[in-house]
Amino acid sequence: MVDFIVEFLSSTGYIGVFLLMALENIFPPIPSEMIMPFAGFVASKGELNVIGVLLAGTAGSVAGALPWYYAGKLLGRERLKRAAEKYGRWLTISPQEVDKSISTFEKHGKTTVLLGRLIPAIRTLISVPAGIAEMPLLTFLGFTTAGSLIWSGVLVGAGFMLQKNYSEVAGYVDPAAKAIVAVIVIAYFYRLFFHNKGKENL
Repeated sequence: MVDFIVEFLSSTGYIGVFLLMALENIFPPIPSEMIMPFAGFVASKGELNVIGVLLAGTAGSVAGALPWYYAGKLLGRERLKRAAEKYGRWLTISPQEVDKSISTFEKHGKTTVLLGRLIPAIRTLISVPAGIAEMPLLTFLGFTTAGSLIWSGVLVGAGFMLQKNYSEVAGYVDPAAKAIVAVIVIAYFYRLFFHNKGKENL
């Protein structure tokens, strides 16, 4: 994966940065913590402009978030509630909890989208609840762009400063991403167990 990213970016430049960051948001296993630091390293050598790299990465990240946003919008509140009613045992959520969750997102959605774009493993999927809650597109784009710009800036800056040691960035970010995924999985099984327990007691 690393060799592919290095070769692809070396031959495609800004377009490659845009495409890989778009794919990274659509297909999370492609790691932004390898894409942008290497792009920052290339910029440090003068082969690319650091501002151009930052803009290309941010634009790609926003473009990759849109399919998830529209997927959430297509799913919608009512379909999600029907799914919760039918498959609530496995989704560990009831139709009432769907309404409550969406109401909470409607109140704090802007902050959630902004901060969610800064968290590995969450930054891709945060677009889905925004679509389900029907956050206005321009609002979604604004806060997604802001969060993506910050995230890309941190990674590009790290690659620019570390230069040939740019790959060390992944060594710090990757464990955090795995820890977040582990917490999500544990939380799911915890809710699954107690959700079913509650149903049995009733």
